[in-house]
Amino acid sequence: MRSLVFTIANQKGGVGKTTTAVNLAAALADKKIPTLLIDLDPQANATSALGFEKKEGVSLYGPLQGEGTAAEKVIATAYEHLSLIPSEEDLAAAEIELAQTENYLSKLRTTLQPLKDTGKHRAIIIDCPPSMGMLSMNSLAAADYLLIALQCEYLALEGLGQIMRNVDRIRDAGVNANLELGGVVMTMFDIRTNLSRQVVDEVKKHFPDKTFDSVIPRTVRLSEAPSFGKTIFAYDPLSPGATAYKNLAKEVIARFRLKDEA
Repeated sequence: MRSLVFTIANQKGGVGKTTTAVNLAAALADKKIPTLLIDLDPQANATSALGFEKKEGVSLYGPLQGEGTAAEKVIATAYEHLSLIPSEEDLAAAEIELAQTENYLSKLRTTLQPLKDTGKHRAIIIDCPPSMGMLSMNSLAAADYLLIALQCEYLALEGLGQIMRNVDRIRDAGVNANLELGGVVMTMFDIRTNLSRQVVDEVKKHFPDKTFDSVIPRTVRLSEAPSFGKTIFAYDPLSPGATAYKNLAKEVIARFRLKDEA
């Protein structure tokens, strides 16, 4: 079974990036697809959203420094078929330390390669910090596909251009020539406003084949779930947010043929 690595990135915070990483991973796992979520954000929001407390020594910080392996950091979650590599505050130091090492952009890819080679996880989803720093650039270098979480606001279009320029840099530098835009997930959609619909239409105009049909609504339940250490499916399985992420997972499974080799 071949592992596919998906990086969910956006240099802007508060766009539903971590919410998408956690709930997409959980939705894929619910479809019996072995999934690994990697929390690469030192704030560790994806870690706490799955009900784990922040602890020292649990993240990829050590393996990125050549101490131990990524496989040793994988833990089981409360959800069948879903594993996690947690984050911790020490990971913030990697932003500085990685820049001082040789091949600094490919450290994460090298660290994850043995884990990929096992084929144990069909989908590996990386949740990045809300910036285009060293950790996020490493995640782009390690990924097969970039998934962009984009909120339904006009300023989001500007951010989309910045992310794509970083993708071009990674490709042009020969760090990850095969990196592809896997898709754009429109988040925080407000059905009551024309603005949300206009932004979705605009993004679809620019990326007609890449924008997912499933649109994630702006709902209180999606915002509340992480504070209880739960995915939206455990917190409110009948909510519009849960339905939206289930539909997104179906699209992701079909687009990347995740069940072909599962």
